[in-house]
Amino acid sequence: MAVKPILEVPDPRLREVAKPVTEFDESVIALVEDLRDTLYTTSGIGLCAPQLGDLRQVLVMDLSDDHSDLQVFINPVIHARDVLGMIEESCLSIPDVVERVVRPTEVDVSAVDQFGKPFDTHLSGMSAVCLQHEMDHLAGRLFVDRLSLFRRLLLRATGKIAGAGAPQQAA
Repeated sequence: MAVKPILEVPDPRLREVAKPVTEFDESVIALVEDLRDTLYTTSGIGLCAPQLGDLRQVLVMDLSDDHSDLQVFINPVIHARDVLGMIEESCLSIPDVVERVVRPTEVDVSAVDQFGKPFDTHLSGMSAVCLQHEMDHLAGRLFVDRLSLFRRLLLRATGKIAGAGAPQQAA
């Protein structure tokens, strides 16, 4: 469909909690296409609707080198996590910041595709990490929230995450 601008910190919309998708209509398919088209113009491996200013629980990811493996997760829920790892992460909404974050590297997740079909899957490695990173966005969190207070203060002092505060509470 279209390449959309990606919101960047300190945009307050990045701290809003996304709502579950309840109707699987053309607008959901168009959103998935916008997410795909926008993601593929970047060096990123995942993107979610709140990063485009749309507060629906929709995310896409593609870890392939040739953009051949787009995965769509709508209303994702993680049922199990395992095998903690220290992973280097970055975010399209926080340019030029790369930090090490502790996350599980194995997850079991259920979700729905863009056509309303439910599915369950097991993800491991960077796929599991990417999914959790994008799901944090759906909850109004940023990966830098997972850093130590010292690292967050240092990033704020250097101006790299100015305005990156705590997530908003769900209404």
